[in-house]
Formats: sequence, C-alpha cells, structure tokens
Amino acid sequence: MVKAKLISQFVLSSILCLLITACQDTSEHTSSDLKIDQVLKDNSGWPRTIMTSYGEVTLTHPPKRIVSTSITITGTLLAIDAPIIGSGATIPNTNISDDRGFFTQWSELATEKKLKVLYQTEHNAEAVVKASPDLIIISQTGGDSALKLYDQLKDIAPTVVINYSNKSWMQLAQVLGEFLGLENNAANLIDSFNQQITEFKNTTILPPQPTTALVYYQDGTGGNIWTAESAQGQLLTQLGFTLSHIPDSVRGDLSMGKRNDIVIASGERFPDALTGNTLLLFATESPQEEAVKANSYLSAIPAVVNNSIYSVGNDTFRLDYFSSSNMIKRLENLFKKPSPTN
Repeated sequence: MVKAKLISQFVLSSILCLLITACQDTSEHTSSDLKIDQVLKDNSGWPRTIMTSYGEVTLTHPPKRIVSTSITITGTLLAIDAPIIGSGATIPNTNISDDRGFFTQWSELATEKKLKVLYQTEHNAEAVVKASPDLIIISQTGGDSALKLYDQLKDIAPTVVINYSNKSWMQLAQVLGEFLGLENNAANLIDSFNQQITEFKNTTILPPQPTTALVYYQDGTGGNIWTAESAQGQLLTQLGFTLSHIPDSVRGDLSMGKRNDIVIASGERFPDALTGNTLLLFATESPQEEAVKANSYLSAIPAVVNNSIYSVGNDTFRLDYFSSSNMIKRLENLFKKPSPTN
C-alpha cells in the first residue's frame, strides 16, 4: 500500500513537471559536467539546460513570457528579439533613462515591443508574480541585481542567474541565444556589429595610446576605472585601443560585490591610477572633459598634458548592442581619418 502510494506520488510529480513550461533541474545527469554559462541542448533542439552559479536550469521548449529583473540584461534580450514582457527599471527621467526608467538607447524599441515596467529601482517579487513569467532572469552582480529575491522567484518560474560583469554584450547575447533557442538571432546581430568594428578600424586613427577608460566622479575626487575584463574594456580592445596599466597600489577596492570589471580609485591614489596617454570618460558628455582638465589635482597626468580627453556618451555606463553602436559612432566622429587631398 505504501509502495503504491509512493509510486502514485512520483507519477503525479512527473506529470506536473511536464505540464509546466519548464522545470528547474538540479539532478545529476549528463549535463553535470557543464561549466558556468554553458548550454546543453538535445539533438532535436529541446530541452536545453544552462549551468548557473546556482545550479542547472532546464527549459523543455522556448519560453514565451520572459521577465528580466536586470535592466542591463534587458537590452540584450531586446536586441536578440527575445519574448520579454516585463523588466525592472531604474530612476526615471535622468540623463540615461526615459520617463519609465528604461535606458534611452532602447527606449523606442521597448515602446514598440510593449515592454512593461515591473518596478523602478526597488526589486519587487510581487510585481514579478503578477507578470506570470515562464522564465525569470536575474543578474548576479551590479546595482540591478535582484539576487536577494532568488529563493522567492525560483518558486514562481525557472530562474536563471547570469553574471554580466565579466562579459561583453556579445558574449551575453551568445549565452542567452543558445539557451532561449535564439542562437541565429544572436549570431546575426554579432555579425552585424563586427562589421561596425571593422568599419571603425578602417576609417579612424586612434588617439595616443594606451588609454584609461573610467567613470569620473562629478566632484572630481575619483573614478571607477574599467578593467580589461569589463564590457567597456573588451569593446575598446576590439576597436584597437590598448588599455593602460592600473598600478597595484590603487587596486585595493572593487565595487558591488565580487566584481573584476572596475577598480575604484579615489583620493590621493586617483592621479596615480590615470596612467593612460588618453582618457575616455564614460557615462557622460563633452562638458565633463573641461572639468577634468580644470582639476588641478590631475594637472600632471599624461592625458591632461597631451590634451587627449574625450567623453563617449551618457548611455555607456551599461553597454548593450544599442549603446555600444552609439559609442562606436561617437568614436568614429572623434577620430575619423582626414579625407585625402588631391
């Protein structure tokens, strides 16, 4: 009798697992050898399993109602035409966001896709539940990480935790494309973007190298310097820039948890960190170039001496396909080769 009851319970749980869109799989099977962010798919295409730092997540067929709790990841989901129906947002009406709190670089597309704002800045599990998602995506690091809600959200729908801080948007697009069944979309997008990179290299002359790339504090006391592991650093390297060395003496601080994409330099260590012959200022526009030049504390750094300081746009704090394309266009305008004279 007990044995029959156990069998019945097992059959019932198996049926329930098959009926829902996807099941989160933590059992040990052939996918147990997967590395973080690696995707295993059946020969027929589905199911697909991704390994995350929180274990494996399996989808039995393509999701139709994706919710992103990370506004950064949302941009890449939109770019590969994923069926995203809701997203977390940031503070509205800033120099990087529209009146809903969506990033300006993809605001128009979000309107076209009828993307709903789930919440602004403060993560809200109840709002995610109301959206009835069949897949939830969380960023592992950064200010838009809803990791503290993971235990709640994983009971609502399959929940994938992805670290974007150690990836370019192209690497992120590849991972998401493979898992969501949109690998062709991701590949086509990346091919198109690589053409932009090739065009940039053919039409520009870079400023004095190496380059220090950073987010400069408005009060002039320091900045967050992008490392070679950051999305910003990876893109600059692809474009042909050489990132300057960050001295070990200023590498004492990291930001927002376990991140390797930025180094915080402030106070007396700040000038020592700016070793590049050129400074690229992220998340800002051209007026800040003059603010850096006027900072007496930085008067002796190479980029100020060389008068080689350039802003690359407000939308470059979080890079996706849209903001990366905008950034390349700005750099093209700044460093375009002079037209040949007859």
